[in-house]
Amino acid sequence: MNVGLGTVLLPIDVQRGFDEPSWPPRWNGEMEANGRALLAHWRAAGAPIIHVRHVSVQPGSSLAPGHWGSAFREGFEPQGEEPVLSKSVNSAFIGTDLDLRLRRLGAERIVTFGISTDMCVSTTIRTGANMGWTFVLAADACDCFDLPDGLGGTIPATAIQAAHVATLAMEFCEVTTTADLLGRPSPADR
Repeated sequence: MNVGLGTVLLPIDVQRGFDEPSWPPRWNGEMEANGRALLAHWRAAGAPIIHVRHVSVQPGSSLAPGHWGSAFREGFEPQGEEPVLSKSVNSAFIGTDLDLRLRRLGAERIVTFGISTDMCVSTTIRTGANMGWTFVLAADACDCFDLPDGLGGTIPATAIQAAHVATLAMEFCEVTTTADLLGRPSPADR
């Protein structure tokens, strides 16, 4: 993908708090390497990045202000003048000035990734697409959790990821890989 000033990278909630034991297991061991590669690529191109951080208002949350978990994961900290947008709900567009920031940047499309695919990443894409924004999801730079199915069982994170990526691709965004975004052959093509 040709990364220029009109293509904004939007990493969503890549925070340490998701490592707290209270969170269920995650599946994507490649999420961090892929996300860091995307950040490096955007920085090398001088293209805009807006970091999104979840600031929980729920008491005891691992993503609450002042909690160690509110910090960005290692390698995902903003550099220089890269802005940080804080949100307290799933969508980065609700209760924030993200739409205005994107318009001021002259954004033509938004490439996004982060934690978790089925929650804040999906909700941000859905809201933004309904507002008219063009999204690209780097699916292999996302992660999600095993979740209870409400019937005493567990839905594996890989199934949750697959279902949400398929739904997003059907109507809300283009889905691609980190390799494609970086202009590299994917592992399957090697």
